[in-house]
Amino acid sequence: MFLSWRGLVAGSAMCGLALLVGCSPKTAPSGSAGGAASASGGAAGVIQIDGSSTVFPVAEAVAEEFETETKNRVTVGRSGTGGGFKKFIRGEVDICNASRPILTDEMKGAKEAGIEFLELPICFDALTVAVNPQATWLDSITVEELKKIWELAAQEKITKWNQIRPEWPDEKIALFGAGSDSGTFDYFTEAVCGKAKSSRGDFTASEDDNTLVQGIEGDKFALGYIPFAYYDANKAKLKALKIDWEKDTLGPIAPSAEAVVGGQYNPLSRPLFIYVNKKSLEKPEVKTFIDYYLTNVAKLAAEVKYLPLPAKAYDMVKDRVAKVKTGSGFSGAPEVGLPVEDILKREPK
Repeated sequence: MFLSWRGLVAGSAMCGLALLVGCSPKTAPSGSAGGAASASGGAAGVIQIDGSSTVFPVAEAVAEEFETETKNRVTVGRSGTGGGFKKFIRGEVDICNASRPILTDEMKGAKEAGIEFLELPICFDALTVAVNPQATWLDSITVEELKKIWELAAQEKITKWNQIRPEWPDEKIALFGAGSDSGTFDYFTEAVCGKAKSSRGDFTASEDDNTLVQGIEGDKFALGYIPFAYYDANKAKLKALKIDWEKDTLGPIAPSAEAVVGGQYNPLSRPLFIYVNKKSLEKPEVKTFIDYYLTNVAKLAAEVKYLPLPAKAYDMVKDRVAKVKTGSGFSGAPEVGLPVEDILKREPK
């Protein structure tokens, strides 16, 4: 059965684990459709994308509309940000979807492989901490409390709700979070624990956000973190917690487009990216796709419940493509609470 992007996120509960293995006809392993991978990235005549499951709904939306209008073929995989970068560095895909910036080791691998890349922010996400709707004892949580739950030192020690606040239930917390190959895992642990990948390991982990949604939905005492789009599509089954960041004076803030654009939902608002192989950009179909992507992503991202960048930021991204500015504006690690325009003002290295 054909599943368009318009039903992709909304139908996540039905699709479930099947999404991971190709619920969408455009989802395919690199090189599985269209011939062997080329040195310039991807397969001849096919635009190939892989990477972040968070960015997947946006990429799928753009790919479907682009195919309809141009008759070019686009495949979109979802092996996680880390998995996507591995394929990108091997020259197997033209574009890597990423929910965090490229890391130092990945930049080193790309350089050794002779791959130059363009780093393009495409929209925002409000990373959402969600609980089961039956969790009536809380509506908000502080970042320090999240750290107490998720930090490495909490493993096998912080296991019950009442260890966080005494008035909360004497019940085990069922934890759900992104897998270690996910950019969401890197960003959340950086923002909450203070260091990327510094997390307890005794939780249910998955690169498939639909699996996390189902886990939180199925346990009264669950807590997990997921992209906002997956929460929004399942908000009748989940409850989003307001986040109280001790580094500002705003108090608890709920995830929303207004809070992200207004710079209030911190530290869990983040830009999402695509990384484009420079040699792939020399292929007419890839260049046409990237131009189409940047022209239409604001509208399409909003339709799948992601948050568009400011218009000025898109102009800056288009200028980066026009001038073929390669490299990253980051230092090889996620950065928390940084306006996207400030990122784009940096000269990529």
